[in-house]
Amino acid sequence: MRKRIIQLLVLLLPLGLIVAFKTYSKSQKDKESIISELVISGLKFAHYNNNKIDDNFSKRVYKTTLEGLDYTKKFLLQSDVDQLQKYKTLIDDELNNGNDDYINLANEIITQRIKDAEVFYPEILSKPFDFKKDENIQLDNKKNTFAKTKAELKDAWRKSLKYQVLYELNTRLEIQKKAKEKNDTTVKQKSFVTLEKEARAKVEKRNKDYFHRLNQLEQKDRFNQFMNAVSLSFDPHTNYYPPKDKEDFDIVMSGQLEGIGATLQEKDGYIKVVHIVPGSPSYKEGELKAGDLILKVAQGDDEALDITGMRLDKAVRYIRGKKGTTVKLTVKTVDGDIKVISIVRDVVVIEDTYAKSVIVKSPNSNERIGYIYLPSFYVNFNKKDGGRRCSSDVLKEIKKLKKEGIDGLIIDLRNDGGGSLPDVVKMAGFFIKEGPIVQVKQKTGAAQSLNDTDPNIYYDGPMAVMVNSNSASASEIFAAALQDYNRAVIIGGKQTFGKGTVQRIINLDDIVNSQLDQYKPLGALKLTFQKFYRITGASTQLKGVVPDVILPDNYMYIDYGERELEYHLPWDEIAPAPYMPTEMISNRKLIAKESKDRIKNNKDFKLIKEQAEVIKHRRNDTEISLNLNKYKKLLAKRVKENKKFKQIYSDTTLVKVIPLQADWQFIEKDSNKVKTAKDWHKKLSSDVYLRESIEVLEHL
Repeated sequence: MRKRIIQLLVLLLPLGLIVAFKTYSKSQKDKESIISELVISGLKFAHYNNNKIDDNFSKRVYKTTLEGLDYTKKFLLQSDVDQLQKYKTLIDDELNNGNDDYINLANEIITQRIKDAEVFYPEILSKPFDFKKDENIQLDNKKNTFAKTKAELKDAWRKSLKYQVLYELNTRLEIQKKAKEKNDTTVKQKSFVTLEKEARAKVEKRNKDYFHRLNQLEQKDRFNQFMNAVSLSFDPHTNYYPPKDKEDFDIVMSGQLEGIGATLQEKDGYIKVVHIVPGSPSYKEGELKAGDLILKVAQGDDEALDITGMRLDKAVRYIRGKKGTTVKLTVKTVDGDIKVISIVRDVVVIEDTYAKSVIVKSPNSNERIGYIYLPSFYVNFNKKDGGRRCSSDVLKEIKKLKKEGIDGLIIDLRNDGGGSLPDVVKMAGFFIKEGPIVQVKQKTGAAQSLNDTDPNIYYDGPMAVMVNSNSASASEIFAAALQDYNRAVIIGGKQTFGKGTVQRIINLDDIVNSQLDQYKPLGALKLTFQKFYRITGASTQLKGVVPDVILPDNYMYIDYGERELEYHLPWDEIAPAPYMPTEMISNRKLIAKESKDRIKNNKDFKLIKEQAEVIKHRRNDTEISLNLNKYKKLLAKRVKENKKFKQIYSDTTLVKVIPLQADWQFIEKDSNKVKTAKDWHKKLSSDVYLRESIEVLEHL
């Protein structure tokens, strides 16, 4: 049977397959067996790498699961690790044979260790700490080791709790000190003893909530973590998504969900409303407010379900729901009233995830530069027709900008982690006549060019693309294509993220037949199945895209990006694709030199370089004193440094921002939208990177 499943998976996975399993019982264990077999088969035969399920694979999974079990090294003892280490080269055998001894043992050990640790914090926090004692805590968990004895483990908890109290205590002391200096009588002056006691009480409450969340984890949560560790052993972008995580992924990619439009958090055993999304069903209904506590949830006229003490992700599943359905919330309001609020669910649009544009100018120039901000290459995977997608939205923004008159165009892809491959190909094609945009290659066979087939050029003027170290995947495809075609100047840090791989989402529900409907939902597998290459043949994997104009940034002195991730795929290159560069950008070296001369004496970029040095130092200096006086001196030094760096974004006269009339006529009708827009415009007006990008365009 296993061989038949694997053969079907190999033949049909790219198209969506139907897999027949033997009949399973209705137990969770059988559901996990189905998921495990699907994930392993997918990794074996559809992943780009020819990784084998062998001892080397087993070592990778072991390392990842151990980090997932106890990344802080405050729960497991070294003897526990020794017990688990027996499976270091046996996990592959367990998976191939359908055994679950390793995951069961891991779950059993960590569950017990959480119970053991839970008794530490109330006892340790029951009496004051000695903050005159000279001792340190290592905050980088990678530099710590597992405790050999329970006494050693308890001492690790003591230091951790002491550090938390130290932070809270110092904050209270600083508030009192500033209030006294300003003669602020609204802040009551308290003794050191009282403040220390209050700090311990707050830390105790925080840890109580922390253990409450830990105790809500179920064995199936550990299984999900294990399946993700199995997937990550192939490369850092291959993941198993349990159903809830898949739903969240779809929301991020599409920028919308079906529900009530309220941001929630778990606090003190209650589900608390933190924010109401403007324009959402909750916003339109008007009764639900930030600060309210949701006590019960009812579907329509059904009996209400008490969600007090429930995990947030579970509570959200009851509150979200299909468009047009009604949910009734029993709510305790901020002023203590209990009432039932009825809300009809609808599509909630998260506007911040979509492309938007304005016109920007240098204060002393008449040139109008179109500016498009694209937070991700979004697409609604679950909606074949009619769903919003980035390429269509960007084209609309280009047309609006051209209608209002622009002398140049900036596409801002900073912190854009990528997304839809078809959309980036289409979007890059807006700026060239025709030709290849990117090459993609599967593990077998020749590379294939993905081409722009639309002969229309939707914008043919001067152009720049802004990137940074967090611009990844589709952002790198776009920047690389426009750089290779000499179509735009790329502006940013020393290089982009360096993610040169393509993933496909496989919904596991779609690849099993109806006999297994009782086990659904099964989740999804995000699988690396291709690498992409520039049209020059070079990969962006690890090396990213090197901008034409390199500006100082916070990451300039540290290793950052794909190369920092474990089990990344290697860099390589293939044959170039035939393409014809434009003559738009012919003087890249001169452009870079002029920019370098401009920023040489720029006070903001000097500060950014200093900040990068500080970040490098702080990244390595991770041992902190638990002596109050020494801690105060360290904090005072850092506060002084941070205060200096705040000046970088303090000048709001760097860029003049002009909203588009086509947009503002709708924005001005909604006070929330007006505030959001003005906050964004203010941020842009002090953006030193945007100012330099405008200067680059003006000097083309």
